[in-house]
Order: sequence, then structure tokens, then C-alpha cells
Amino acid sequence: MRAAFVGRRRQRILLLPRGIDKILYRRRTNTVDIKNSHNLLSDLLIVARGVLMGAADVIPGVSGGTVALIVGIYERLIQAISHFDATFLAHVRRRRWRAAAEHIDLRFLICLGVGVVMGVVALGSLVNKLLHPGSDSQSLARPLTLASFFGMIAASSVLIARLIRIQHSRELVGYVLLGAIGAACAYFLTGIPTAPVDPSYPYVFVCAMIAICAMILPGISGALVLLILGVYIHLTDYLHEIRAGHISSEAILTVIVFGSGCAIGLLSFSKLLRWLLTRHKNPTLALLCGLMVGALNKIWPFQHDLTPAIEKLKYKQFENYFPDTLDHQVILCLVVGIIACVVVFALERVTRIGGTEDQKG
Repeated sequence: MRAAFVGRRRQRILLLPRGIDKILYRRRTNTVDIKNSHNLLSDLLIVARGVLMGAADVIPGVSGGTVALIVGIYERLIQAISHFDATFLAHVRRRRWRAAAEHIDLRFLICLGVGVVMGVVALGSLVNKLLHPGSDSQSLARPLTLASFFGMIAASSVLIARLIRIQHSRELVGYVLLGAIGAACAYFLTGIPTAPVDPSYPYVFVCAMIAICAMILPGISGALVLLILGVYIHLTDYLHEIRAGHISSEAILTVIVFGSGCAIGLLSFSKLLRWLLTRHKNPTLALLCGLMVGALNKIWPFQHDLTPAIEKLKYKQFENYFPDTLDHQVILCLVVGIIACVVVFALERVTRIGGTEDQKG
């Protein structure tokens, strides 16, 4: 019986038209090609979203986490980060590399990371160039750039304050005190004159660990944290040099140290910050709001250049002043600041509407 069945099966195979095996193989190959092209398109879309996140993370007052929410990858990002856990370590110890990569969604993280780096390098260099006062004392690039940052951070602080839920009047007093403490600390830190030396590598590492936690939270700007800590200008200056082709060992080492700090902070401090926002949300938001308001001192649009002879932006010293006349520069700064506020409020509204539609779906 078995021999007869095998014989009939072979006869059936022999009766197939000539070349059918090549056609079937070509169909299988085309299916694989379509799947690969779909994966490639998805990867490119993730890279593009990463570019948007990176560009947002460079601008003080704009949150990369907010952009991640808008483009629809925030939950996937947080889930991938949270999967660096005991299960992942168990896969690594047992050398189950494929299972470990799938557990942390490694392909997604790599594509997103590439996009973020591209966005940071591209826009970081531009921001550094815009913040340079230049040789012309009447140049508007720096004051208008600072005015846009001022408006974005002011609007972001309002949005953070609106997230605080007050149950009793006693809570209001406590939150106001926390906000005042945060504002005073930020004002003091941003008012300290920066020394004409580069920050040490350990300090850059710690700043990166702190800033990355803010970068992944919607509404909180990581660039603002770097600005408060006094390393923002130094980092954007290095990015400007790298993009211009002036690559030095110091710049490369600083970028590596900063990236390492971001990686460590993402896996450690981010969980602590999420715990604070889960268990002690209102006090944490009040403190963050105060920090943002106090940091406005650093990006006041009207500043005198105290070191015109120094060329490099990271070594320059500036002093705030209040304009005594309503000239064209003041008017333009006011207009740009208002537009920046509107942009941040519009981004928040788009994020909220998108979140509502996701809940309904």
C-alpha cells in the first residue's frame, strides 16, 4: 500500500507542467521581497520619526516625548525601554541573542536611535549658529532665537502646571512652595557665570543621565535641563564642529561620554522618574514647573555681549538687560515669542486629540 501510494505521488509530481517549480520558487521569492520591502519602509518611517524627535530634543522648551506621542510611537518606545529587565538578562546569559533582541524590540530602537542622532546633529549645528551673536551688533538671529525658546518654555511651564490636580487649599500652598524652590534653584544655577573651560567628562556624563529622563517625558524638555546645567552650548558647539568637518578627539570623546550617560540614565533614572510621576505626580510636576520658570533667566532675549573678542560661543559671557524703548527688535521678539507659545499649545492640543481618538478606538 505504501509503495503504491508513493508511486502515485511520484507520478502526480511527474505530471506537473515543466517549469512549474521555477514559477512556484519565483512566487515565494516575490513574497519574501514584498515582506522585506515592507519592513524596509517601516524602518525608514521609524527613522523619520526619530529625526523629528531628535530635532525637538535640541530645542529648549520642546519635548521629544511630546513628538513621540504625536507621531504614535511613544507607547512602543516606553515598552521597549521597560523590557531591559531580568528576562532580557536571562536571554543574554543563555546566549539567546535573537530572543533578547525581540524582547527589547532592538530593530525599532536602532532605527529610532539613528533618526534621533540625525535630527540632533542637523538641528544642533543650526541652533549653535543662530545663537552666535556674530560681528554685527544689530544682528537679530540670537535675540529672535532666544525669544522663540523663551516663548516655548513659558508655554510648556503653563502646560505642566495645568497637569497638577489640587484637592485641597493646603495642597495648593505646598505646590506653590515647591514651584518657588524649583524656580529659585534654576534661577541661581543659570545665573552663575560659566567659566571659560569645557565641562569635565564626569559632569557631562551626569548631565546626560539627568537630561535623558526629561527627553522621554511628554511636556518636559531635555534641552532645557542641559541649559540649566550649563552644558547645552558646549554640546551644540561640538555638534557644529563635527558637522563642519572639524572633528577632534575631544569632540568625539565628549559625544561618546554623553551618549553613554544617556544610555545609563535611560535604564536607571528613567524608572525612578516614572515612579515619582506615578506615586508623587503633583509634587514632582510642581517642582519641574518651577525649574522651567526659573530657567527663563538663561534665555532672556535681550542680552549684552560682554566678550566680543572671544569667537567661540561656549566661552562667551552675556548679561541680561531690559529694553528701555519699544523698537523693531523688541516688537519682533514679542511676535516670535507669542508664535512660539502658540506652536507649543497647538502641539499639546494635537497630542490630546490624538490620545482621545486612540482611547475611543
